[in-house]
Amino acid sequence: MKNCLRASVLAAMTICGALAAQAQTLAEIKVSYQPALYWALPFHIATEKGWWAEVGLKPVFSTFPAGVPQIAASASKSWDVGGTGSVPAVLGHVRFGIKTIGVTNDESQGNALLARKEVADRFAASPQSIKGQTIVLTANSTGDYAVQSCLKKWGLAKSDVTIKNMGQAEIISAVSSNNADLAGVWAPNIYTLEEKAGAKVICTGRDGGAVVPGALIARGEYAEQNPENVAKFLAVYLRGWKWANANRAEAVAMMRKFYEQGGVNVSDASLRKEFDTRPTFDLASQLARMDRSKGPSEVDGWFGSIAEFMRGTGAVQSVPASGDYITDAFMKRVMADPKLREFANRTN
Repeated sequence: MKNCLRASVLAAMTICGALAAQAQTLAEIKVSYQPALYWALPFHIATEKGWWAEVGLKPVFSTFPAGVPQIAASASKSWDVGGTGSVPAVLGHVRFGIKTIGVTNDESQGNALLARKEVADRFAASPQSIKGQTIVLTANSTGDYAVQSCLKKWGLAKSDVTIKNMGQAEIISAVSSNNADLAGVWAPNIYTLEEKAGAKVICTGRDGGAVVPGALIARGEYAEQNPENVAKFLAVYLRGWKWANANRAEAVAMMRKFYEQGGVNVSDASLRKEFDTRPTFDLASQLARMDRSKGPSEVDGWFGSIAEFMRGTGAVQSVPASGDYITDAFMKRVMADPKLREFANRTN
């Protein structure tokens, strides 16, 4: 009996010791994102599934209502890696040396110009009648980029309309209370306005001929000093999409929980629309789109167009060279590491 008891105690001590050792070896990594957004879902999935610890990371999360304040927070080193819109990613490079290390998703259809239900049909039938109207949107955002792409498609210039800068929550309130006819928003705010206020999409970024990628980012200094942690972060994120696309029903249920935590309540149909209209990229697809072996990459082109837009708005003085801030070095680290590569491609 004593021997059994002694063996049990020793086994428990061994297990506890192993767990303590594992906890001590986890590297803290500060992850920034915007809550209740489709591209941030992998962070939630990975946390619920316990995947961070599997690669030796301990995430500490910080959230922001939009990309501009998120980028500004990097100056105080409050975060190391994260996800954001392509517009703030470019701004982050120019102002703070932030690196773009991958693409979260293609959100060309997830950024759009909407009209209040009472005027939607008129504007949809004659987009040129938008001339002279006021559009509320979040300035220097992917929503702004999509709206201006739509205006250009219709032969309208930014000077042909009045732009009023608002946060997304303010925009939803303004449209819902009939204080704004036209609004530039991104999903899931698109679905909130459709379902709660009856607003209609007049034009998406894709309709306007724009490709709107989301960006995976890292502080330049952190990436240089901790390349392995950045690669592990990418592997976790990539596994999130690999799993979500292979387990759609469960992923939609987890998305509902994630959105509700961020104060967003939309129908399951809208949640499914997120998956249906916003392509994501696995490890091989990321590397293919960032490949420069035959000249500028596809990602270089996407971000180059966005930088041109930003120069036009005055957000940046010149278009930065994509090679100065877009790098596939960390994706290549994932591919080159057999364990990380296998981890990133798991569907379970």
